[in-house]
Amino acid sequence: MNDFRFAGQGAPPQIYVLDTKYGDVTGDGVIDTVFLVGEKPYGTESPFVDHITVFIQDGQTHLYYRVIPKEASGYNPTIFLGDFTGNHVDDILISTSSGGSGGYAFYDMYAFINHRPVLIFNHETFNEHYTYTVTYKDHFQVKVVGSDSKTYTIDITYKGEEYLAEIYEPDGRLKESIEGWVNPLGDLYPVDFQRDGVYGLYAARRIAGRYNADGLGYVQMSLEWDGRQFMPFFQTVGIFGGDSSATP
Repeated sequence: MNDFRFAGQGAPPQIYVLDTKYGDVTGDGVIDTVFLVGEKPYGTESPFVDHITVFIQDGQTHLYYRVIPKEASGYNPTIFLGDFTGNHVDDILISTSSGGSGGYAFYDMYAFINHRPVLIFNHETFNEHYTYTVTYKDHFQVKVVGSDSKTYTIDITYKGEEYLAEIYEPDGRLKESIEGWVNPLGDLYPVDFQRDGVYGLYAARRIAGRYNADGLGYVQMSLEWDGRQFMPFFQTVGIFGGDSSATP
């Protein structure tokens, strides 16, 4: 469970302040202070942070609210303040890298509703809702099919003759069935799509082929707040470029 307990006055001692932002997140028209804290291994310069916590100091009352994300450990955590819901009040986006080889990251966004911070975006929920199958096909193609039934075709001839010869017969038939996958959310960026001061989200998830380092491209999705949740309004698959001489 995420922790939304009211923390009272005074920040806890013996922790690092890792990021600080200023904005009206409580909606009372007074600038609040939002700072991210965490613990680092003693005596090291490691970017790994544990017990990640966000404190919000109410600019009017000077009291503190505390938010502990579900994934409270990771690398280089940051916070971003911006209006994502269109109510002219800043929301809080927490971003933390996992440090894993998959390049995925943890993202949580909170908005103040009824005088308390409420989770309105979570990376796990996003990953579970938007799923994909990745299937190699004959004649140097890979099909990416989303849970929304949208289908994308990737031409992998740019991978080169050596790569293709490992998995295809000379006539373009697959030697055996191959399934890839789409990694969990790796990149999430706030973007003011309409240039009206209200942010949406641009999400990117890496498409892997036979193994994780065998990148085929990215599923790219743009989302906007619809009054209750973030919904996609645009989705594409972006691919890596290759040397034109590599085409069989």
